[in-house]
Amino acid sequence: MPAALTRPTAAPHLAPGETVVLFDGVCKLCNGWAKFLIRHDRHKRVRLATVQSREGQDLLAWAGLAVDAFDTMAVIRDQHYWVRSEAFFEVASLLPAPWPALGLLRVFPRALRDWAYDRIALNRYRLFGKYDVCLMPTPDHQQRFLKAQS
Repeated sequence: MPAALTRPTAAPHLAPGETVVLFDGVCKLCNGWAKFLIRHDRHKRVRLATVQSREGQDLLAWAGLAVDAFDTMAVIRDQHYWVRSEAFFEVASLLPAPWPALGLLRVFPRALRDWAYDRIALNRYRLFGKYDVCLMPTPDHQQRFLKAQS
């Protein structure tokens, strides 16, 4: 299977070339990842959307991913999307140095990387905790979140 999966049409809600990271908005680990991206993505190359949001649900449906039992991060750009360890590497490649160097971990077989990713993803609430509701972005981070045009 290729690193990027492809759909016949461009993803909804995204401008051409725009990249969005879909994450679980009630997961404390996932929210920490979103905050990390906001802090380190100085060139604002990545937008964010929770899987619980309308935009997130539309993007999940577009990619053919589960809209009610989401257990992996997804990265979407144009007609392409990445999940699991490949999503992580795709995001890291968009960050400034030294983060793209994490791509060196691709030396490990994808099955092994995804197995490790799944162990964390499937136990994330037990290991890191869960919020009762999705956290809302702070006003200074709001522009980093994908918002559908009404």
